[in-house]
Amino acid sequence: MATPLHVEIVVHAPTLFYHCQHCEHVWQQIGFSRGVRAEQLRTGLPEDMLREYAALSDWAQRLLATYRDRISVEVIDASSMGGLWRSLRFGLHRLPAIVVGRRTKFVGGDVSSADAFIARCLGLAHGGQV
Repeated sequence: MATPLHVEIVVHAPTLFYHCQHCEHVWQQIGFSRGVRAEQLRTGLPEDMLREYAALSDWAQRLLATYRDRISVEVIDASSMGGLWRSLRFGLHRLPAIVVGRRTKFVGGDVSSADAFIARCLGLAHGGQV
């Protein structure tokens, strides 16, 4: 079996912060964590960034459903060390960004161009069935 085509999506992702495992257990037992997690999700990213993240997440799920084991998808939070590394390595000056095959980049969430490129890499006509 051939190595799957690797697709990296660098985007600002909603982040939840947790305490240590023991403290989390205590917070969960008294019901404190539920309110905190809901607030983190509600205030973690502005609405436009949440919509962008949801759209890219839906796109990634469609990729995986279409190409199955011929593709691997990795979502990287732009604010993480991995996101910083990819921004430097690939010269990502705008987000979201999509890196296909660890070398070809599409910035600004250009999923239609990325779709066509992925189909070409996998030897399929754009929109073709597997």
